[in-house]
Amino acid sequence: MSLKDQITEDMKTAMRAKDSERLGTIRLLQAAMKQKEVDERVTLDDAAIVAIVDKLIKQRKDSIAAFEGAGRQDLADKEKSEMTVLQAYLPERMSADEVAAAVKAIVAELGASGPGDMGKVMGAVKTQLAGKADMGQVSAAVKAALAG
Repeated sequence: MSLKDQITEDMKTAMRAKDSERLGTIRLLQAAMKQKEVDERVTLDDAAIVAIVDKLIKQRKDSIAAFEGAGRQDLADKEKSEMTVLQAYLPERMSADEVAAAVKAIVAELGASGPGDMGKVMGAVKTQLAGKADMGQVSAAVKAALAG
């Protein structure tokens, strides 16, 4: 079953269970997917859907930080529950050690050295690790690999 089908089935399940919070989050995800399909005139594959989920999770993290900074814990909690629902659609994440090993391999493969090659390395890393690892963690690993 594709990720798109899984999301549709989860929406139906949430509707039957009258789980309005989960349903609202899934509908947000479906709207973002539909928007991308319409804008780019494409049919999304699992990798593109994972990228959308990653983007939505990053938005939630930013919102949580802003709400907690403003003392609005009620809104931060809502964003956290949405983030939990979205994380169910991500594949298993790589550990920090696995990310560091993958980055070192890519740096060696490209023959990159020094901070000037960061863009080149990040481009290659993004294609290989998209959806499998947190990009903030990946960026830190690339900086460390190029500095050492």
